[in-house]
Formats: sequence, structure tokens, C-alpha cells
Amino acid sequence: MTDSTRTSAVESFGRIDPERSACVLIGVDDYSRLDPLRSVRLNLKELRAALTDPDIWGIPDDERKRIRTVANPASPAELVGPIREAAALAEDTLIVYYAGHGLIDRHERQLLLTLPDSVEDQPDTCVRSGDVRRAIRDTGSALRRVLILDCCFSGHVLTEMTDGHGQDVQVAVSTLRDVEGAYVMTSAPRDRPSHAPDPKRCTLFTGALVDVMRQGLPDGPEMLGLRDLFLEARRRIHALKPEVPQEPQDEDHNGVGGLDFVHNAAKEPRWPPQVPPPPPTRWQRLRTPVLSVTAGALGVALGLGIPPLVHWWHDTHPAAAAGPCAAPSADDPAAPRAVLLDHSDALNKQNVKYEDIYGLSALALVSQGKEVEALALADNAPGRVWPVTLGSPFKLALRAGTAVPLRRADGTKFPIDGDWYDGEGMVIEKGGKTMLISSETGPAIRRFDIATGHQVGKDFPIPKKLRYAPEGSAQTGRSIESLAVTPDGRHLYAGWEGPLADDGDTRGRGIIRIQRYTGTPGGAYTPDGQYAFLAEDGMYLSELTAIDDNGGLLALERQYTAGLGSEIRIAQLSLTHAQDVTKLNSLWHQSAKIFATDELVVDMATCPAGGPGAVAVPASTPQHPLLDNVEGMAIGAPWKSGTYKGWHPLYLVSDDNDSETQITRFYSLAVKLRS
Repeated sequence: MTDSTRTSAVESFGRIDPERSACVLIGVDDYSRLDPLRSVRLNLKELRAALTDPDIWGIPDDERKRIRTVANPASPAELVGPIREAAALAEDTLIVYYAGHGLIDRHERQLLLTLPDSVEDQPDTCVRSGDVRRAIRDTGSALRRVLILDCCFSGHVLTEMTDGHGQDVQVAVSTLRDVEGAYVMTSAPRDRPSHAPDPKRCTLFTGALVDVMRQGLPDGPEMLGLRDLFLEARRRIHALKPEVPQEPQDEDHNGVGGLDFVHNAAKEPRWPPQVPPPPPTRWQRLRTPVLSVTAGALGVALGLGIPPLVHWWHDTHPAAAAGPCAAPSADDPAAPRAVLLDHSDALNKQNVKYEDIYGLSALALVSQGKEVEALALADNAPGRVWPVTLGSPFKLALRAGTAVPLRRADGTKFPIDGDWYDGEGMVIEKGGKTMLISSETGPAIRRFDIATGHQVGKDFPIPKKLRYAPEGSAQTGRSIESLAVTPDGRHLYAGWEGPLADDGDTRGRGIIRIQRYTGTPGGAYTPDGQYAFLAEDGMYLSELTAIDDNGGLLALERQYTAGLGSEIRIAQLSLTHAQDVTKLNSLWHQSAKIFATDELVVDMATCPAGGPGAVAVPASTPQHPLLDNVEGMAIGAPWKSGTYKGWHPLYLVSDDNDSETQITRFYSLAVKLRS
């Protein structure tokens, strides 16, 4: 057979046929000597689900084993063997996918695919890419062979180095070019890493590839080829702008990349043409509305007819994770006081200049122009403040700048061994040059220069009653959790997270103390009054925000229950008629008149969580995938026009506690406050 005959044979088949193809998905995520790659486990699951979905490709997932998943093969034979078995089964196309660590053999200048016990600089503990290519090329009679590599340095397979008469000469690699048709796709160039930024999500490359399969291309054809998928995945990776650029590569031989492969999910399904019914008789016109309602009701009741269309519609048009939250009180059921506008996980498990972003527990607005800018406080030592651009409250577009480290006045580090810091509250003082930060450790309140991060002046005084034992009765780890400053800068409020030991609770509602300070921005603040309010059952005070100069506050209450997740409520407090409780040793069994009044603004569990896929990363709250450990809150100036005229934009951030099971998530809401 001549080359031209081979080409025409390949191109005579218009589509890569799932019924006559075979696929092997190989992934290594559990390493004994290299860093684990938990994302790979999800790669195998999501890629297999996409390839077996009849609405995408539809390779049979049955006893014929046309698709196989090989997780953590322990030896080269366990990795290469399934490839040869699949090649023997494939008549149309053989697809081989590998994800894991990629290494380079420095002597043979060849890509190495790793195994669970692979060791760097020990090629004998890995699988050479040449052995994989040989297994793909030399086995079976498939018309086409496809190799997809998602690993560091994977582009090396396209331009391997060889020794030519004592000199290193770059030559065209014999990848799969001597079969009738081949396509190779790699996640990175020969000298660049591949990224897996979030262990709870697919790797950057495979995640983009699966997303294109599931979402399709709105302006694309009915069917998409391998190269269509590749180009769009590469475009999406470019748009993410990873700090170390990742440039996927591909190579096409005999036009395999252009063949129809998967259905374009962005195209509406083609329904069979309907034959127009004859004009209805007068009796039919009278009875039709009744039959329509009855048939619909019967369909819903029996699970016939209508529900499949409803399910299809909801699956292909998932509800957005945005919209009005349930009204906070029964006396005003038609007028909710909060609307969820948007959420974003763009900073989740990210880093800036190799400093990881995690533990965000306080938020303060810097400016509210076209793009809202803020500072976000990390609660982990040695202490950092992140400048964050939020975008618009209606469309969050998060970008983080370089963190500002917190230092002593002379610029030296605070002593780590002194356990000095657990930052939980932050406010920007009037004038925008200094910020006040509270630490549960101590407890303490300190002023810092925003530009340098250096402490300015002495620590603020903490009343003895509010300190830890033996001086006071604050609960260990539940002292100053929140700070708020009035718009005029005259009053500073510091909220304790839990009740003092001497105060306790009232029928499960914690008695929370708020210490007021009076002073001037940038100057001295003196404690001059304590106030208290009753938190909701089992809840703790996580954040305060001042909404006026006269004791009006927003209180963010939070609790976490294992197996149930987080509960987040925001209440509007008024200290106007609350009693100063500074001189009361215990607030237990005190009259209800002494407490601040509170009114619920929003219970976050009542906000729309969206349909399937609307929340990309499910949170740690099983019943509500949008809801996580919210700890930071900042409120903007009211809108002067538009749909939410008179309402305020409200921004929240969740603290992931440097945990794989929690998320750094930003939320934006519109809230209506009582005057």
C-alpha cells in the first residue's frame, strides 16, 4: 500500500468510531518517593465519564473492555500490558492517555513516565516513553493511534534528542508517524512543567480538555475533532495565565486531528421534525387545555413524558448560583433583604510569587471604583496581608498581588516561637495609610503601615476581663475574632468570638461581648464601653462591620458541625439602647433589656446554590455546595441608582484553613439594611 493509499484509507472514515475503538486511561497519583498528585485520580474519573457519555463520544463501557482505567500501575508491565491488550482490540482508533509525574533521562534524553515507586535520576524505576510508543505502534491493526500525555516535560516526546556521531542533534522523533494515522497531544513543552494547582480538581490540562468536551464550542461545528479540543483547551489555559507558563503541544499525521471525534455539546440537540396536525375541531379546541394539563400532571406523577424533558433542560441549562435569598422573617415574605450576586474560587489553592494563598479570615475595602480593591488578611503566621482586586460585585474577577508581610516597627520579624499571631480581624483607618489588625493569640490589637507592613506604635490596651486566664475569662482560641471601625473613625469595635467563661449562654445562645474603643484615626484609642448580644443557637461571632457612626453593626455568625458543614448568618445589630456591661462580672441570667437588638439579614443556606456544575468546586457543606467556612466580611457604599438603589454591596470570603477539604471562596451580595 502506498502512502497516498494509506491517507485516503484513513480519511475515508469521517469519524472516530467509538464502537470500534479502544481506550486506555493510565494515571499515577500515589507516590512513595515523589510528591503525590491527587488531581490525577480525578482526571481518570472525569475523562472516563466524558468519553463514555453517549452525548459526547460514547465508547461502550461494558464487558468488552473497550475502555480501561489503569490506576497506579506497580511495574512497567502493568503500565504497558493494558496498552497492548487495547491495541489488539481496536479496529478503528487506539487512544492512550497517561497522567502523572514526568521526568527526563539526562543521559538518553528521553521522557520517563513514572510509577508509584519511581525515583528521580533512576530511569530503571520508570517507564521510557519509547516503550510506550512501541506498544502503541507495533500492536494490533487499528487505523489510527492517539497518544495524550499530561505530565511535566511531556512535549519531550515530540522532539527527543539522540546522539549523532558524537554530537547532540535534534531530530524528528519517531513517535507514531509510521502508522497509517496518528495524533499526539501533550500538556506542556519539552522543558516546562504541567500544573495541578488544586488536589480537589483535575490538572490544568485535563481539566480544560474535559471542560471543552462537556461544554462544547458555541461557534463550532456539530462535531469536534481532537485538534478542536486541543486548541480550545490551550486557549483556556492561556486565559488563566499560570505564573509558570504552560504551553500544550500537539502533532498530527494524516489528518487524524481533524476527524470528527465528539459531539459539540454547545449545539442544541436536533429533534425530529414534527408533522403539523390537522386543524382541531370545535370539540377538540374546547377540550385541549384540559387534556394538556391532565397529561402534564399525569406525566409528572408517573415519571413519564414530561419529566425526561424537564431533567434534560435542567441538566443542560443549570440554574445559576445567584439570586434572591429567602426572606429572613415571616412578616415580610415577599421582600428578601439579600441577593446573591456572584461567587468565585479563582484564588483557591493559588499562590503569588510562590507564596500560597490560604487562611483568609478578614476583608477590608480599599477603593470602590470600576474595579473594587480590597485587602485580605491571612490568619497564619508569620502574618500576611494580600492586596486583592475583586472586580465588580455583579461579576467577580479576582486577582491577587504580592503579599505584604507583617513586621515589627524596625522591620524585623515577630518571633515565631512566641506564637504571636492568629490574625482574625482587620480594618483600614480613615486616610487609608494604616490598618488595625487583631490577633486571637494574646489577645492583641496592633496598628500597621499598609505600605510596609511595619507595626506603628504600641499594642492597644485589652481590658483585663477580656483576656485569657488567669487575668480574665476568655475562652482559649475564642477571643478577638472581629474588628469594625465607624465611618468617621471615632469608634473601634472589637468582637469576641465566643462567650467569656463567666458569661456562658442563655438556652444555647452564646452571650457575646463587644468592646468599644474611642479615639482618632492613626492616634490613640481607649476602651470606653462594652456591649453584648445573643448569638443564634450554637453560633459564634466571626466578623463585625460598622454601618453607621451610631452603633449600627453587621454581625457575621458562623458554626461548623462535622458531617453537616458550615452555617452562616448575617444579622443587623443596634447598640443604641444596649447597656454598657463593662462593670458586670457575669452576664448570665441578666435581663434581656441589656442586650443589643438584632435582626436577621440573610441566612446563607437560603441563597441559590445553582444547578449541576454551577458551583465548580463543592464546598465542605454537603447540603449546600456553595457554602463554606466564611470568616471575612466587608460592606460597600450604597448604590445611588439601578435595581438595588439604596442597597449595599457585601463581600464575603471563606477561610480554607490550609485544608484540602475546604475552599477559599469569595462571595458578593446585595443587602438591604434597616435605617
